[in-house]
Amino acid sequence: VLLRESVPLPDDVDAGRMHDLLAEKAAPMVLAALSGLKDGSITPQPQSAEGVTYAKKISKEECRIDWNRPAAEIRNHIRGLSPLPGAYFMYQGEAIKVFAAELLHFGKGAPGTVLGDALEIACGSGALGLTVLQRPGKKRMPRQEFLQGFSIPHGGILE
Repeated sequence: VLLRESVPLPDDVDAGRMHDLLAEKAAPMVLAALSGLKDGSITPQPQSAEGVTYAKKISKEECRIDWNRPAAEIRNHIRGLSPLPGAYFMYQGEAIKVFAAELLHFGKGAPGTVLGDALEIACGSGALGLTVLQRPGKKRMPRQEFLQGFSIPHGGILE
């Protein structure tokens, strides 16, 4: 390890935006590391083995949303998989991807139940409003546009 810096993870940032934020931070650090190696002001340090884990390839099944989990966990799951590969749920045989969601402070129902006309979904605890979605073969779109061409009615069940 030549240099390191802690970077906060804002609550409204998905994996794609975090990638970009880290790239912005990394560029000047690379220059600083090269300069420090050249002038001897940086000494390489071995990386600590503590907390090291192997990150295997994300499977399609890991991308599927489990509505039995708490709303905050599902929202983080969606954020962590956005923009690629994208979290998804099944509805009437279609895999619908979700790229953004908001925590809601209302609504109760069986997990996966649509609680309103604006894609408010009951979770194991709490509820989410799905805000950016994509049907197979279609473009990614905000909730309002999505609902203009595809109906998921109040009371519907998402798998």
